[in-house]
Amino acid sequence: MPGESMMAAEEDGMIPIKAAFNGTILCIRIDPNVTLDDFLQDMRGICNFQDKQNFTVKWLDEEGDPCTISSQEELEEAIRLYELNKDSNINLHVFPTVPVRPGLPCPGEDRNIYRRGARRWRKLYKVNGHTFQAKRFSRRALCAYCADRIWGLGRQGYKCVDCKLLVHKKCHRLVKVSCQERQANLSTLDERSGSGSLPHFGSKPGDRSDSQHKRSKSGSPRHRRKNRDSTASSTPSSAPNGNEKIGNSPISLDDFEMLRVIGRGSYAKVLLVELKAGSYAKVLLVELKATSRVYAMKVIKKELVTDDEDIDWVQTEKHVFETASNHPFLVGLHSCFQTVSRLFFVIEFVSGGDLMFHMQRQRRLPEEHARFYSSEISLALNFLHEGGVIYRDLKLDNVLLDADGHIKLTDYGMCKEGLRPGDTTSTFCGTPNYIAPEILRGEDYDFSVDWWALGVLMFEMLAGRSPFDIVGNADHPDQNTEDYLFQVILEKPIRIPRSLSVKAASVLKGFLNKNPIERLGCHPQTGFGDITGHPFFKTIDWERIESRQVTPPYKPHLQSDRDLEHFDPQFTEEPIQLTPDDPGVLSQIDQGEFEGFEYINPLLMSGEECV
Repeated sequence: MPGESMMAAEEDGMIPIKAAFNGTILCIRIDPNVTLDDFLQDMRGICNFQDKQNFTVKWLDEEGDPCTISSQEELEEAIRLYELNKDSNINLHVFPTVPVRPGLPCPGEDRNIYRRGARRWRKLYKVNGHTFQAKRFSRRALCAYCADRIWGLGRQGYKCVDCKLLVHKKCHRLVKVSCQERQANLSTLDERSGSGSLPHFGSKPGDRSDSQHKRSKSGSPRHRRKNRDSTASSTPSSAPNGNEKIGNSPISLDDFEMLRVIGRGSYAKVLLVELKAGSYAKVLLVELKATSRVYAMKVIKKELVTDDEDIDWVQTEKHVFETASNHPFLVGLHSCFQTVSRLFFVIEFVSGGDLMFHMQRQRRLPEEHARFYSSEISLALNFLHEGGVIYRDLKLDNVLLDADGHIKLTDYGMCKEGLRPGDTTSTFCGTPNYIAPEILRGEDYDFSVDWWALGVLMFEMLAGRSPFDIVGNADHPDQNTEDYLFQVILEKPIRIPRSLSVKAASVLKGFLNKNPIERLGCHPQTGFGDITGHPFFKTIDWERIESRQVTPPYKPHLQSDRDLEHFDPQFTEEPIQLTPDDPGVLSQIDQGEFEGFEYINPLLMSGEECV
């Protein structure tokens, strides 16, 4: 189905362009009849090249191969194929150099960049001199064009990174005032008026502009940050204390005792913690047991959350945690709080370990076990999908077993939220072995990628190996690369082990269909029904599964609620400490970016809670 960019293009005839340059995706729109000179001038402008700077523009053809645009014919061919294939946009890569001779790559060009790596690219939208970036705003944010509040799930609006103008996504192309003019106007105003405080730039400049100006003076987060900064600067002798609590949460780090390290990721550490006895007194919303409780605590250093999109992903993870709370097969959120240096997610502690740990011990699972786990995972994914969330990071490591043997999905850092029926997204992300073909092809995608990942995970459970196992070969080092893995996922047929039943082979073929339109679970009307009705799941009573009335095939052996037998010793034997903070680094953190992070879930605080 077409994404939002495709539908917008159909409305005004303009062609959306996504140009990758210097780690950023620059988004503009061009006329389908554009000349090469005008096109290259647009590229020069959005990349901020000097007039005499030589550069190269390449577009990705139908096969994902880069083709240089150096003539009017090549530009028209890119536009022709865009229109013929009804693509959502034209993908470009821009290099600040030119090849030594025709046919050679540009200096510094690496073919791996065309797969964009297993990371996210920052997207910027260039309109009328503004450089807009998708942002999540507080309740006080008003659109400078229409003066309405910017609200909704996900990154609801855009903010110019230069002049700080705030607008709806739908309004950003309508702004008439240029970025340069806006900055000139701002320089004549009182600095304390903050971003978004100018009269709005719609067709009725008199409407509501005065009230908007007054409101931004008193309520602007930027204004409050300035007050805090000026207070801090007036007392230079007091260095920042990284463990000092900030925000309005009644919960703090002092309420918890750190027991053990149980996990570590690229930007977070996970601890086993105990809520100290009596610490509930100041946060009681319902009657609680007097006993202490154990939780997992995910700790993120703010200095690693380096840009607006990093902050947005943290907020997305928090939102999905809130949505997931109290679902039987999703790890829920107890609370969030922050200090000067760190963000803390207090979440359910799931004591049975992850499926990766168990698979390393058991090699492969009986079909009955795989059927049980995959049915609970399917219900968890369908719940997220119905809420407009793509999970995007299903893997053995993120499937936990609770004390009774039921599964719980965890780690929502890769999630995409706010999708409506028919919406798509295009971010390249995920764990390489589980990435769906449509992501590798650079196509817009929807919930289909989660069902592909479930197929990979089920294959691993049933066969004891990945469907894309690449055995290391010293004679062919090129076959040990991530790029080769992606090629295998895209092109190599998947061989189902003969030892599996016909029904198991059928469900794997259904989930691992390289065409998302034909993939099991991806039909727009009957998707999840096609899964529940598949012969492999014929023996499953889905209502009893969802209500946790079916006895799990395996129950982890646990001595207590804090038994760590099923966790990797490389983590549990780590020293329990938070690394010292650098006052110089702390002083550079804009604490205003984390306003509103605090949260307490009263339902997870009840005395009847099971962890």
